[in-house]
Amino acid sequence: MDMSEHSKLLDRIRSHEARVGVVGLGYVGLPVAITFAEAGFPLLGFDISRRVLGALREGRSHIMDIAADRVRRQVDEGRFEVTDDFDRLDEADAIIICVPTPLSKTGDPDVSYIVDVTHHIRDRLRPGQLIILESTTYPGTTRELVQPTLEESGLEAGEDFFLAFSPERVDPGNPTWHLENTPKVVGGLTPACHELVAALYGEAIETVVEVSSPEAAELAKILENTFRAVNIGLANEMAIIADRLGIDIWEVIDAAASKPYGFMRFHPGPGLGGHCIPIDPHYLAWKMKTLQYRTRFIELAAEINAEMPRYVIARVTEALNAVRKSLNGSRVLLLGMAYKPNVDDTRESPAIDILRLLQQRGAEVRYHDPYVESIALDGTTFASVPLTSQELGRCDVVIITTDHAAMDYDLVLEHAPILVDPRNAVGKKEGAATVYPLAGPPRRGRQAAVSG
Repeated sequence: MDMSEHSKLLDRIRSHEARVGVVGLGYVGLPVAITFAEAGFPLLGFDISRRVLGALREGRSHIMDIAADRVRRQVDEGRFEVTDDFDRLDEADAIIICVPTPLSKTGDPDVSYIVDVTHHIRDRLRPGQLIILESTTYPGTTRELVQPTLEESGLEAGEDFFLAFSPERVDPGNPTWHLENTPKVVGGLTPACHELVAALYGEAIETVVEVSSPEAAELAKILENTFRAVNIGLANEMAIIADRLGIDIWEVIDAAASKPYGFMRFHPGPGLGGHCIPIDPHYLAWKMKTLQYRTRFIELAAEINAEMPRYVIARVTEALNAVRKSLNGSRVLLLGMAYKPNVDDTRESPAIDILRLLQQRGAEVRYHDPYVESIALDGTTFASVPLTSQELGRCDVVIITTDHAAMDYDLVLEHAPILVDPRNAVGKKEGAATVYPLAGPPRRGRQAAVSG
């Protein structure tokens, strides 16, 4: 092995002279880029979106978790430059790949973005570069897909260039855990690769967790989110069970959570959202099918979670039937389009599934979300409406699809005739509205008492 290239790059990393390139400046890539720039590394960001590049050049951020002043400071100080010119990839000493990895229409992993970026890097690869894949993917991607493509350049991984995997751990809207203080898992292809990737992240992130291979790092990421998906699936099935038994599932969860050991609290809801939890288990299921193994446990949890939007629709239909109304023609207001509270991210949001199902059943649907101004669905653009007593009063039913902290739930309880609350956002609060929780009997409101 040519240790001179390895030693040279290691020295440049430790002195913060190494130029870091980040490909993809979205929810994952922009936090990575700003973190390394703030750690003192010269940063070159790549993206194909002119809108994103234009905003960043002006010091504006398109990601809620990254304040504009953080971007502006790095741009003004000359540490953060962005471009769509992939010919400049050879300027970076370390290239971090942060591109999307969605599922195809058939539910298989779509790694086309990784393939495209890898081809761009291959065509410009030079000795001494460190390539790191952060995009979530199936175990084996780094070694089986990225390595052979890069080696088509005539350079050898671990000898001429260096290759590793380090899974992203971005939790949008989390006020406590961010990139700098969330432990970072790294796995290098060879010992030399491993030393370099651990050294690079160690200069910008508080804790680096080293594993023996890229495959171990890839599987660790899948395990993290599969663990959550499976346990949320269990919580969702328990909610359905509680409903059949006429029991308040939230009371049951509170009681179980009082045990100081052996129980971890997971909440049921209208379905899974975000880019990771609904998608990552499918990567593992697909990979294992190629090895003649069926991930039955994972597939069952995915099936339960995928059915929750329809369960919510059934709950809405039940609520309307109780007042002799049909879902077809009813006015429905959804509270929240984001997939989780206090963010503007709508990727895989169950609220979108619920909106689509309501439309298919003939409902007149509107939504309010303080973070999502508009959303396009099946060729139609919906705009967020103000949350007012008049808007609530004109509805037949209101559904809390995202429990944003900024929502005025007292106003909702006072003016909505019927409130379906699969997020348990209002808890035991009472008001004029009749409240249908995700599971268990409804709580009659003052409006129902007067009309009854």
